[in-house]
Amino acid sequence: MRVLVACEFSGVVRRAFKARGHEAWSCDLLPSEDRSDFHIQGDARDILNDGWDLLMVAHPPCTRLCNSGVRWLAERNLWADLKDAADLFSAFWNAPIERVCIENPVMHGHAKKLIVNYQEPAQSIQPWQFGHGETKRTCLWLRNLPKLTPTNIVAGREQRVHRMPPSPNRWRERSRFFPGIAEAMADQWGNLEQAIERRVA
Repeated sequence: MRVLVACEFSGVVRRAFKARGHEAWSCDLLPSEDRSDFHIQGDARDILNDGWDLLMVAHPPCTRLCNSGVRWLAERNLWADLKDAADLFSAFWNAPIERVCIENPVMHGHAKKLIVNYQEPAQSIQPWQFGHGETKRTCLWLRNLPKLTPTNIVAGREQRVHRMPPSPNRWRERSRFFPGIAEAMADQWGNLEQAIERRVA
């Protein structure tokens, strides 16, 4: 499959799909952290019509969409920022791509009203279901994709990401994707084409 991993500079999801033989590209406003030739630096919305089979949106900017930040919208007059974030989510959710997964935290009601063709997330997952002894509830909005099945439930419920101390790079570390989840996505969603072909045959 041709896989676009939008809003990813780390390459974690891209590498997982490439390791399984897919043509996978990451795209972000930032340069690739691993300096890969399979990274496009720019706005992912500009390449949504380039014939992708799967769009995996790893970490769209979520500060204005997530429930934990809703208190600041009125207090800091961040409504314009919210509209921009909702427009970005809408572009990905309504992209002309057959299979779509968008990963984001729990979303507040103001954001839901602004997103075009909004649907509730198909599931929520935790890192500890995929080999990482941490808690960080993540919602998955899925279109034409099955729910992700846990692969390695482990002990430990550390809130490492939530408890990170303030620093200039805190946002980078908070947005870093968990490799165990990326591996599960590549394993479970990367074989869909073959499964469909077997059913047709």
